Amino acid sequence: MKMDADLHQDKKPSWIKVRLPNDPVFWSTKSLITDLNLVTVCEEAQCPNRWECWGQGTATFMIAGEKCTRACGFCAVKTAKPDALEDDEPIRVAEASRRMKLKHVVITAVARDDLRDGGAEHFQKTIEAVRTMNPGIVIEVLVPDFNDRDWALQMVMDARPHIFNHNLETVERLTPLVRSRAKYPRSLAVLKKAKAMVNGKVATKSGMMLGLGERKEEVLESMDHLLDHDVTVLTLGQYLRPTPRHLPVVEYLHPDRFAEYKQIAEEKGFRHVASGPLVRSSYHAADFRPELDILEDADRVQPIHGLDLQPEDLPIPAAPSDIVKATVA
Repeated sequence: MKMDADLHQDKKPSWIKVRLPNDPVFWSTKSLITDLNLVTVCEEAQCPNRWECWGQGTATFMIAGEKCTRACGFCAVKTAKPDALEDDEPIRVAEASRRMKLKHVVITAVARDDLRDGGAEHFQKTIEAVRTMNPGIVIEVLVPDFNDRDWALQMVMDARPHIFNHNLETVERLTPLVRSRAKYPRSLAVLKKAKAMVNGKVATKSGMMLGLGERKEEVLESMDHLLDHDVTVLTLGQYLRPTPRHLPVVEYLHPDRFAEYKQIAEEKGFRHVASGPLVRSSYHAADFRPELDILEDADRVQPIHGLDLQPEDLPIPAAPSDIVKATVA
């Protein structure tokens, strides 16, 4: 396993505990990912929950390689010139989803500013391959900003993911420090436009790390900004420094503070909120089922009585039949 020892050398409060693997499913998941030559953000970003998630047979697939064109001050993913895209990667992700019997899959990617579309077409192909090989699966994407190119974003939305996630990461004041090449207003715009491109038929989601020096009023302001841009799902977690070369932790927030933020966010109008020290964007992603909100909204407009609405009832087209002709052996 990829593990930076420095991540665990600093003295941390008692509520920051990283679980070690003790479940055979963890090793089975790791073996499957290695067998299909896939990359997961779980390892690349040194997620503290990977022991738990992999032990449950879940993982967040990171497509388009493991080398990022950006150098964010918080992220453990390596910054380097990326390799060429692998044409068969979408099918490998689809096959992994099938073997793991996933009902909910999360697909993310490094920033690929070296590509004109920022990797949007690769997202589109992966979504379509996963849907073709896994009918009825709920597909969540966690995407970069594609440099705010609407035509690139449209490619992703044309593939019709159920859940669209783009992380704000931090408050507006700290964005230049934490995400040097990202723009706070741009991230908000991407979230709003993604929903508009499919006439609201997608659940939009965003997340923030806390403990980087943000003030309470700034966190609440960011919540308001997200709500103003039609975001309904929010995740809040503690920033953990991956290496001494990354931004230091300014504060370890007590779980009570996270509970307070969760209550405030729900009172403000977010439909689903995950808030806690070890919460990450994809942590227990399948538990909230925000994709059902779309069905509930549709039912309020045009009631459908006597039906148990499920994600497959969403008005999302099937992928073209010629997308996947074969599976990975």
